[in-house]
Amino acid sequence: MSHSTSSATTRRSGRHLAEPTPRLVLLFAALMMVMLLAALSQTILSTALPTMVGELGGVDHMSWVITAYILASTVMMPVYGRISDLLGRKPILLAAVVLFIVGSLIGAAAQTMGLLIAARVVQGLGGGGLMILSQAAIADVVPARERGKYMGVMGAVFAVSSVAGPLLGGWLTEGPGWRWAFIINIPLGILAFTAVSVFLRIPRPERAKSLHIDYLGMVLLALATTTLILICTWGGQQYDWLSPQIIGLALATIAGVIAFIVTESKVKDPVIPLSLFSDRNFTLTTVAGLMVGIVMFGALGYMPTYIQMAKGVDATTAGLLMTPMMGSLLVTSIVSGQIVSKTGRYKFFPLIGMVITGLGLWLMSTMTASDPMWKLCLFIAVFGAGIGLSMQILVLIVQNSFPNRMVGTATASSNFFRQVGATVGSAVVGSVFVTRLHDLLAERMPPAAANAPISANSLTPGAVQGLPDALRLPVIDSYNDALLPIFLFMAPLTLIALVLLFFVVEKPLATKIDRDVVASDSDEPGESIGADPALHGTDPAVSDPSPATLEERADHYAVSSRP
Repeated sequence: MSHSTSSATTRRSGRHLAEPTPRLVLLFAALMMVMLLAALSQTILSTALPTMVGELGGVDHMSWVITAYILASTVMMPVYGRISDLLGRKPILLAAVVLFIVGSLIGAAAQTMGLLIAARVVQGLGGGGLMILSQAAIADVVPARERGKYMGVMGAVFAVSSVAGPLLGGWLTEGPGWRWAFIINIPLGILAFTAVSVFLRIPRPERAKSLHIDYLGMVLLALATTTLILICTWGGQQYDWLSPQIIGLALATIAGVIAFIVTESKVKDPVIPLSLFSDRNFTLTTVAGLMVGIVMFGALGYMPTYIQMAKGVDATTAGLLMTPMMGSLLVTSIVSGQIVSKTGRYKFFPLIGMVITGLGLWLMSTMTASDPMWKLCLFIAVFGAGIGLSMQILVLIVQNSFPNRMVGTATASSNFFRQVGATVGSAVVGSVFVTRLHDLLAERMPPAAANAPISANSLTPGAVQGLPDALRLPVIDSYNDALLPIFLFMAPLTLIALVLLFFVVEKPLATKIDRDVVASDSDEPGESIGADPALHGTDPAVSDPSPATLEERADHYAVSSRP
């Protein structure tokens, strides 16, 4: 078969990355902006949350403001990953940015808790693509051996957002108002849209003659994930764990999972290919990532709220007190990424990361409301260091296990299960926390509380600090005792992750990018990065004919991935 006579030629390119080109630097900056937008959306409301739900009278539904975003973004992750592998990253990423902006507009105008939660759902539908497609786009242009230093910096985005988000949210809450936590996303989203439009030029994937979108799989995935989260959110709080509602949701979850697995085993282009789980490293890191998600979001989602209530500080100060965690996460993420790129060794980092994360959880569970600030800062710094050593390395291991044409799907699928953990962690911690808080307040509040100008369903930091000591101290102690012991119960999850990651095989990191790209002879330019031929697969010195079958492509990838 001759490929030279066709108007569109499929080429497979492999290349070593030299010094970053100006185009690559600008592209990386654009993707960092997109990731920051997504990361901020998960943290900026944390310090504003008590005031928001207090004003709207919805403390009982406080956990849903966090859970709704994570749930929606979780469901969309595999969808974005699979469709971007089929249609290309750029148009799908731009669509995700637009959807995120629309959700921010709705949130800024929300007058009820229901509309606020709906806004977070829309934000999540877009946000699910921002993080995944940014990570996949870097894998499109940077080989795995060099990718560690880039992934380390991308991991630092979480560190920055973990402090910048609560700090910015606190400043906005005390200044122009909490609605600006949504309004600020609009100019940032427009800037991200523009940057991606200009700088994201990666080769278009080889497209099949006919696309088979797994709509049924997407629907089943959404239904199973949603019912699972409803169990975690409503169980023990709104409904008894053995109530017909919870049992019905559990049966629906099981049926949805079974139907999803059967569907994915039969469709041509499944949203989550079951063949991914035949790779040992993918399975181990995915399950470990799920544990990390439970721990990370379960702990961080409510820490700024705890600091405001227990320490009696304003929202801005609460954000500043998260700085030690940001610093430790920032340092460990960047340093570990640099070492991985330099040495090619990576297994050690998530192992030690799990040990440090577990230690951080235990330390945080021992805190009391009367402890000095330095102890709080030290303990959350330990926790952040463990997360920084683990999170982005797990993504790198997954991406190194598959050819480029599957990177989006593999990255999204792995992150999906981590986000399932995040959703479950946030929902369970929120549900248990609110239930324990109501019980402890009912038990500890003196009879005079009946005439207090505050109710358990409308607690805000400002209102609590204005109470007399006879009422304020029981509220603070209840917040402390309702939340912190939960961290100790999550610590064993890091031990499970540690055991799983011990069995990861440290495969050599690929030194070349192996992809199918479509080069057109027409005047219309395809997706590429800059004018460097090696960057879009047209350099004869680094390209070779595309293997004709999937089996040959897999063999070709196995050879070209070796350093």
